Amino acid sequence: MSTVDSNEIKSEQNRVDHVIRKIQTQADHTQQLYNQAHFETRSVESNYSQNAKINTFEADDRIETNAEVQQQKGLVARAVENETILKRQVATYKELQNSPYFGRIDIQDPGETTAEPLYIGTASFADEHENFLIYDWRAPISSIYYNGTLGNVSYQTPAGKMTTDLVKKRQFSIQSGKITNVFDTNETVGDEILQEVLGQQNDTYMANIVATIQKEQNDIIRDTTSDLLVVQGVAGSGKTSAILQRIAFLLYHSRQSLNADEIVLFSPNRLYSRYISDVLPSLGERNMRQITLADFLSQRFQGLNVETLFDRYERNSQTKPDIQSLTNFFESSEFMQLIQNYVLELTPDKIQFTNVMFEEKPFFKAADIQKIYTDLPSSMNPADRFLKTKNTLIKQLKNRIDQEADADWIHETIDHLSNEEYNNLIGKKKLRAFESYDDEIHYLGRKLAAKHFRVIYDALFNNYFVDIYSQYAQFLKQVKIPNTISTATWQKNQFTFQQSIEYHQLRLMDGAPLLLMRDLLTGSGRNRQIQHIFIDEMQDYSLAQMVYFKHAFPNAKFTLLGDSEQALFKDVESPQTLLTHLKNAFHVKKANLITLNRSYRSTYPITSFAKKLLPDGDQIQAFNRDGDLPSIIIRDSVSTINQALVKNCLKELQTYGTVAILTRNMAESQQVSENIHRTTKATLLSDADLALPKGVLIMPIYLAKGLEFDSVIAYDISQNNYPDESSLGILYTMASRAMHNLTLTSIGAVSPLIHGVVNDQEHLVKIK
Repeated sequence: MSTVDSNEIKSEQNRVDHVIRKIQTQADHTQQLYNQAHFETRSVESNYSQNAKINTFEADDRIETNAEVQQQKGLVARAVENETILKRQVATYKELQNSPYFGRIDIQDPGETTAEPLYIGTASFADEHENFLIYDWRAPISSIYYNGTLGNVSYQTPAGKMTTDLVKKRQFSIQSGKITNVFDTNETVGDEILQEVLGQQNDTYMANIVATIQKEQNDIIRDTTSDLLVVQGVAGSGKTSAILQRIAFLLYHSRQSLNADEIVLFSPNRLYSRYISDVLPSLGERNMRQITLADFLSQRFQGLNVETLFDRYERNSQTKPDIQSLTNFFESSEFMQLIQNYVLELTPDKIQFTNVMFEEKPFFKAADIQKIYTDLPSSMNPADRFLKTKNTLIKQLKNRIDQEADADWIHETIDHLSNEEYNNLIGKKKLRAFESYDDEIHYLGRKLAAKHFRVIYDALFNNYFVDIYSQYAQFLKQVKIPNTISTATWQKNQFTFQQSIEYHQLRLMDGAPLLLMRDLLTGSGRNRQIQHIFIDEMQDYSLAQMVYFKHAFPNAKFTLLGDSEQALFKDVESPQTLLTHLKNAFHVKKANLITLNRSYRSTYPITSFAKKLLPDGDQIQAFNRDGDLPSIIIRDSVSTINQALVKNCLKELQTYGTVAILTRNMAESQQVSENIHRTTKATLLSDADLALPKGVLIMPIYLAKGLEFDSVIAYDISQNNYPDESSLGILYTMASRAMHNLTLTSIGAVSPLIHGVVNDQEHLVKIK
């Protein structure tokens, strides 16, 4: 790294001023266009509301009005789209005026006598002569800034691989249009810039920090060829930031064939979803779809209360080996294969068809449905056979509706229709389209009969003529159980499943197998529109769930990121074991593994302490940012630890915006909140919370997944609370949430996991 002399800094500042003036001019022009577009949108919407009123009495008027409505709908859509684009441009210019760019590369192409300077920022900007003053960080040539060192470099373009000579790499910090830091370097981002960014206090939401992308993160961002990209990164290594920037890059790279609605991110919890919600908009892109595993399963099991990861964690903090073996079996890819084999070999007499009821009587009997299915060619796969059966039932229902349309009760109902009811039934049907009065009456009769039998159609549409839960119970009865599971445990498991269903509850471990069985049997549940699936905290998902996602989104490329050391819901698994399992489960053509071992979030003392908790912690590289040593507060009772807790919170709040008290579970969080809320004004957070306020926060550790806080207090890391190595992932995750300050508290003797670190490395912590 080398400093830049004062004359060059002055020259660079002059350029910044020049570019900002150009941006301001364009921003003013775009704002005027936006204001005009906003006015036009309101005008078009107003006209639409006037023109959309359909005259239901004059047929000619109705024809004309229908055409006008379609035209007005198109005008509204185009006006709204135009306004949205201009609004986004105005926001982009506002961001650029504050900090137009963060990097400069000087490149000299073969045959050229002088080098050309290019400036890299969060968005492209060209002047009125189409000269690029700023290049988007996602542009092909910008990869040189992140990956290249001085000398001969190459970069990928749509036309193929290009080479050039990189003669200068310069980095800037620009705030409010003023250069605050500038230097030349041969690295991607020098430590000075990183320390400046990472030393700042945590904001309520995650920041867009494309200026600090490292080479290994850039490899993640720009990978467009892998069907499965697995990112194994230690806590604080920038996984989440890189993934969000990867989404922004993919949207930029494939703008003609990919939109934000075709990307789904599975988040660990809703707090995390809100925490990252501002990053993509700050990069000029719409947010992708976000969903938690709990919400995904709840949507697919309407009417059932599906157990969440957090529910199971709260209930089963101490799991017996036999029960753990049962859970491991259900959540394996082998179990999902058993499901597939079972459905393929299922004979018609074994399918659990059920009566379709109407007014407390069978409308379609299970035996009749089974006969329709049985009579179809056995060479058909189960899903096609099921669909054919379903269509046959719908056809029979339509025949019944035709018959019912001429029933006496229908005619009587028609005679008593009001004008409004009549017009609603006629709908889009042309008033003069009926050849006779009888045709009109029959049409109205069919509409009334269809409405009457709507519940039957819904049952057929939703595949309610097969009892998937009974089918699953039958499957469990014929499964050959592993030697690690006793017969008594297996029988109890079957009873527990059926009892749970009776109470409209579903265990988490049954979710993925049940969905796969239902989809394979009925041919439903697959979404071929989604192009990319991102799964954060992959170590907390089972292989069975991963297998189901691959089935449910067959055309999607998968990006999985996580840290095997942060497993909260199972024992810590070695990264290589986890990755081997994932590759085998996905059966993809091109898989790519990228490992991030350098931790940027925490200060050097905090990372040094956290890595000592892990058997293979030496692989973690601590970023060299100064800070205080972590401290341990040991007291002999709840009351004395609470006194120390309050004192520590009030002290930390004088320096930091967020102080997070992390507990093992929700019961512990509630207890802490009751004891200290009055004096600290602490906020107790649950899985239902969507906002992350400032001040003192209290939450169970599973809600802190993916988040970071200025100061962290790990509550009661005692021997009683964390007795053995099964708690390693929890303690490591707690410690690695802290950016600037880490305090551990213990009621009585500390956990042996912590005790060993303190005894071996006295200089790692301060004991208070």
